[in-house]
Amino acid sequence: MSSLFDPIKVGAIELKNRIVMAPLTRNRAMENDAPMEMHVDYYRQRAGAGLIISEATQISPEGKGYAWTPGIHSDTQVAQWKKVTNAVHEAGGKIVLQLWHVGRISHTSLQEGGKAPVAPSAVAAEGVQTFDGEQMVDVSTPRALEVDEIPRIVADFASATRNARAAGFDGVEVHAANGYLLDQFLKDGPNKRTDAYGGSFENRARLLGEVLDAVIAEWGAGHVGVRVSPYSGANGAEDSDPTALGDFLAGFVSGRGLAYLHMIEGQTGGPRDLPEGADLRALKTQFDGAWMANNGYDRDLAQSRLSEGLTDLVAFGRPYIANPDLAERLKQNAPLNEGDTSTYYGGGREGYTDYPTLPESDA
Repeated sequence: MSSLFDPIKVGAIELKNRIVMAPLTRNRAMENDAPMEMHVDYYRQRAGAGLIISEATQISPEGKGYAWTPGIHSDTQVAQWKKVTNAVHEAGGKIVLQLWHVGRISHTSLQEGGKAPVAPSAVAAEGVQTFDGEQMVDVSTPRALEVDEIPRIVADFASATRNARAAGFDGVEVHAANGYLLDQFLKDGPNKRTDAYGGSFENRARLLGEVLDAVIAEWGAGHVGVRVSPYSGANGAEDSDPTALGDFLAGFVSGRGLAYLHMIEGQTGGPRDLPEGADLRALKTQFDGAWMANNGYDRDLAQSRLSEGLTDLVAFGRPYIANPDLAERLKQNAPLNEGDTSTYYGGGREGYTDYPTLPESDA
């Protein structure tokens, strides 16, 4: 039976344990959309995880949807991320970069020239807000991408992958979840297209397939993972048949040699309930790489799912905010620090790099 603390090889990446630090947007890249010195310390502190997945990182200026989130499309950003990856590696950790295009979850004030955000269709995400650097605002109504623009999107994912490799990451994760661009294409709520990128599951997944192929061509499948959330309605991206979408996706991303599939179980950051007919055990058997589970996991649930063979890796999100040494705390079954929600987004080192580790807590 597998344990959280057993090593595992995920694609081409050797991990010292099955504990993953999930991607966590913290809105602290306040200079040139690049990591700062506090990011170096933040990620270094959490290198006890078998794998760190970076905070979501925009592949292009167009992919930006929130103020003070980092990118991977400029020389400055690559150089600053290099400091982060060096620090993680020196501390014995592994880290991959999450490749992000937000699609319609953006605002004109965050887009170059005040342009409308792009999406599969000109359908606004009703009731969804973003942070523009001063306040929370309703996301802007997007414009639909033209078919001849799709290759540009794919090329941006490929370019971001090259930059991530240059920045010293161990791999990349394609973000196709949580209501962002690739997930918007996958779901028939935001995707009303009638061309080759809309309608059937195969058509709606076409862009994801093209992105995965381009990213794999840049680095090799063993350095590539993908994150999906077929059952989640995050950021207003609903599908009329989430069970069937989940069944389709597990098979669609298989056969490519991917390092892992990162599955959001249930609603992102919410209930773990699955729609009727959804069977994660069956989905796992369809995928030929490592399976990474995410959503509301604690130590007991993680150990149980691993021992039952229902997952190979477990991603922990919010617990990693307040517990830089979460892996060691889980190993010792030690108490966890409580996070200060007022410092989750934006700000400086307070609530970011100043949470105590176990020896400090004991003292």
